[in-house]
Amino acid sequence: MNNVRKLTEGAILLAAFTVLLLITIYAPVIGMIVNFVLPLPFILFAAKNDLKSILVFTVAGLLISFIAGTIVALPLTLTYGITGAVMGYLIQKNKSRTAILIAGSFIFLLSLIIQYVVSAALFHFNFIDELIKTMRDSLSTSSDILKGFGQQQESQKVLKQFEQALDLIKTLVPSLFVISSFVAVFFIQLLALPVLKRFGINMENWKPFREISLPRSLLWYYLIVMLLQMVFHPQTGTYLSTALINLSYILQLFMLFQGLTFIFYYFYQRGASKSLPIIIVVVSFIMPILLYIIGILGIIDLGFGLRKRNEKQV
Repeated sequence: MNNVRKLTEGAILLAAFTVLLLITIYAPVIGMIVNFVLPLPFILFAAKNDLKSILVFTVAGLLISFIAGTIVALPLTLTYGITGAVMGYLIQKNKSRTAILIAGSFIFLLSLIIQYVVSAALFHFNFIDELIKTMRDSLSTSSDILKGFGQQQESQKVLKQFEQALDLIKTLVPSLFVISSFVAVFFIQLLALPVLKRFGINMENWKPFREISLPRSLLWYYLIVMLLQMVFHPQTGTYLSTALINLSYILQLFMLFQGLTFIFYYFYQRGASKSLPIIIVVVSFIMPILLYIIGILGIIDLGFGLRKRNEKQV
């Protein structure tokens, strides 16, 4: 009876996954939202079954996706299916939402890297280079239009600025991969939670934002990266330069995140209105200079334990 139930449940979930997959492929506009729901059948199955059954379910999902959506569907199934299976198994083991987010993001990132390498090595298609090339072509067209209106000097200035921005984007590709993986898995969790509860699968709630504090070791990593940049001054375009720039960028985002959580913590301790820290965050994205101040606040909080000092004063 247990095997029959498992087969029935697996068949229903695979059918649901196939429908979601076809919507994602053939209805791109709706698919931009639906792709975040793609891991849900895998999460539901993996949250209730053993590893062997999860493996069989995943292989079956790959075969069905190939039949239903041809080879185009395989990358989607590999990325979202395996990520969902890992997340579901961790839910079954009662892991924290933070652990599930980190593990899911790692699997998602790994699948992106594998697909990037395979497409570049086997099919000689580098989608990042193609995207940059498309943006450069568009930029060149816009520059020609400005020249046509007699704005040659302005055109050259804009062209130079955009070229620098495109070079930066190309350098920050590893960071963008990491950030996109975390954002994607965060939204997957967000959308999956109500459905999981509906099916009687419990998942730990997030801590309040104000209570989140990053490991202090991140501050040391940040200081080491800053020191390496100052000491070696690596030449632009080298592997060392690219690695340090990406590490610096990601760690700066961590410091900014720490600063934001401290702001919410501080105003909560002071009994201030809940809308006040939200207003500060919104204004900081309108006035980017405030983001640097918040990032410095995050560094001070990690380095000098501002929260503990604040608790003693309250």
